[in-house]
Amino acid sequence: MTDFGKVAVLYGGTSAERDVSIKSGTAVHNALIEKGVDAHLFDTKTQSPLALKEQGYKRVFNCLHGRGGEDGVIQGVLDYLAIPYAGSRVLGSALAMDKIRTKLVWQSLNLPTAKFIQLSKSDLANFDFEHAIETLSGVVFVKPAHEGSSIGMNKATNAAELEAAVTHALKYDTNILIEQFINGPEFTVAMLNGDALPSIRMETPNEFYDYEAKYLTNSTEYFCPSGLNPEDESYVADIAAKAFKAAGAEGWGRVDLMRDADGQFYLLEANTVPGMTEKSLVPMAAKAKGYDFSDLVITILESAK
Repeated sequence: MTDFGKVAVLYGGTSAERDVSIKSGTAVHNALIEKGVDAHLFDTKTQSPLALKEQGYKRVFNCLHGRGGEDGVIQGVLDYLAIPYAGSRVLGSALAMDKIRTKLVWQSLNLPTAKFIQLSKSDLANFDFEHAIETLSGVVFVKPAHEGSSIGMNKATNAAELEAAVTHALKYDTNILIEQFINGPEFTVAMLNGDALPSIRMETPNEFYDYEAKYLTNSTEYFCPSGLNPEDESYVADIAAKAFKAAGAEGWGRVDLMRDADGQFYLLEANTVPGMTEKSLVPMAAKAKGYDFSDLVITILESAK
């Protein structure tokens, strides 16, 4: 473990996902300490990342969720400082963070993703909310293009609800994704060094798998194995791997999907720095593959380059 040198666990930061990032970073740091790694927590809100080199850090485990940590910004800083880090590089991080451009790439490769409309703040005055609802079959999800953890996300079933949802989402981003609602279960596939881990199916009594369902309630259920038959499991592993690669992502991460009533799977988004507490989805999938949490953390750290 001493071969890793001094390791910085980046966490906290200034994004809307700061609280989740603190939980992930703390869990990863504890696991590294348990394994005998010289690991230290490093909050980029209170310390400049430029100090990493001065303080002698030799590797970085990035647990910064959201903007500034998951969008290519910190990756560019680390590349400039020539400090190895695990996970996606600048391009993959920036692209996967942008839900709209990720979907455009997937569409160009004929990967299945729900129909959508993109809306920028500058186009809002002339936007036809009624037409948008009709175009997307009557029910939609509204998402900020660059947020995670379901922050700023809402469901809409009519023009008035859509306008309210867009107004709310614009508090978090100037670009909005309006996506056709897929009525069915949600799945996620974790990626680890090129391999798709067993899929997970999520069920919540909430209207959808929102921030509360992810982090604040005990009523959400997770199934791993997900209950898919071998053929469907192989299919979701294949399209998740293709989607992850198409977004330029690498190393470790997660791809989220939904399945409609006809059995068709649709890609939602790719996550290049997903949650990393012991109860998070990537560790859950890794456990089904035989990794305990500490071993998973070490495996990710070993891939730093």
